[in-house]
Amino acid sequence: MSAPTAVLLLQMGGPDSLDAVQPFLLNLFSDRDIIKIGPSFLQPLIARFIVKRRAPKVVACYEQIGGRSPIRELTEAQARALEKQLGEGYRCFVAMRYWRPSTLEALAAIRKEGISRVIALSLYPHFSRATTGSSLNELQRVLGEAGVQFQLTTIDRFYNHPLYIEALCEKIEEGLARFPDRDGVHLLFSAHSLPQSFIDAGDPYLSHIIETVSLVMARLGDIDYHLAFQSRAGPVKWLEPSTEEMLKRLGEAGCENLLVVPLSFVSDHIETLYEIDVQYAEEAKELGIANFQRIPSLNDSPRFIECLADLVLENVKGER
Repeated sequence: MSAPTAVLLLQMGGPDSLDAVQPFLLNLFSDRDIIKIGPSFLQPLIARFIVKRRAPKVVACYEQIGGRSPIRELTEAQARALEKQLGEGYRCFVAMRYWRPSTLEALAAIRKEGISRVIALSLYPHFSRATTGSSLNELQRVLGEAGVQFQLTTIDRFYNHPLYIEALCEKIEEGLARFPDRDGVHLLFSAHSLPQSFIDAGDPYLSHIIETVSLVMARLGDIDYHLAFQSRAGPVKWLEPSTEEMLKRLGEAGCENLLVVPLSFVSDHIETLYEIDVQYAEEAKELGIANFQRIPSLNDSPRFIECLADLVLENVKGER
C-alpha cells in the first residue's frame, strides 16, 4: 500500500475563548502580509498598542456569539468530511494562520504519521496576498525553519470552480425559499473588504469576487443583486461600497426583503455570526428592511466538500 497524501486545509482561525482574543489579534496585527505598520522592527510594538485598544470591543462582540469562534470546529468538520470523500490514501489536517492548530503543529502531526506528500489547500476561494498569500508564506517559513522536506503542492484559489458556484447557488435557493415571494427579494453579496492599495498593486481578489458573483447570477437568473464589502479597519481607502453604505441605499430605495450572501467566507465565524447577524441585522431593521436574512456559510455542505475533493484530485492528476 502506498503512503497516504496529506491535505492541509489553510484557514484564518479564531479565538477559542475570550482570553484568546487578545493574543489572536496580536498575531493578526503583527502580520505584514495584511498590514504594514511602520518599519518591520516596530510593528510588534505598534501591534500591541492597537490590540490593547481594540481587544475590549472585540471581546464584547464574541460575548454575543457564545464567547468564542466556531471556526476550528467547522474547519475540522470540513477536514473529516473531505477525508471521507477522498477515501483511502488521504489524510486531512488543519492549519490556522493566527491561532491553533498552528502551521507548525499541523506539519508536526503530518510528519508524526510518516507522510511526506502534502497538498496545501487554501480555504479562501478568492486569492489575495493578505489571506492565501499570508498562509502560504507562513507555511514556507515554518518549513524553512524546521528543515523538514515535504513533497509540497498548493491549491490557492477556486473562485470559479463549477462545484463551488453550485454550492453557493444551492444555499441561495434555500434562502430564497424562505421568503413568501422571491421576486421581491434583493440579494446582497457581502465580501470581506481589502485596502484599495492592494488592488492597485495587482492583487486579483476583486476580479475574483466579481467573477464569482457573475457566475452565480448567470445560474440564478433575473434577481436584483448588489455587491458590497465588510470588515473594514483603519483609515486607509477600502473597497467600496461598504456593506453599511449599501444597506442605507437599499433602505432608502424601499427594499423590504433582503437575503445576504457571505462571500469569501466558507465557514461561519464572527464576520457572519456577529457582523451580519447582529450588527447589520439591527441596522437593516432601523432602515426599514423588514425581512433581513442570511444564507449559512458553506461549512461542510456536501456540494462544497465535493468541490474540495475535486480540487485535490485534479491537483494529484496534474502531478502525475
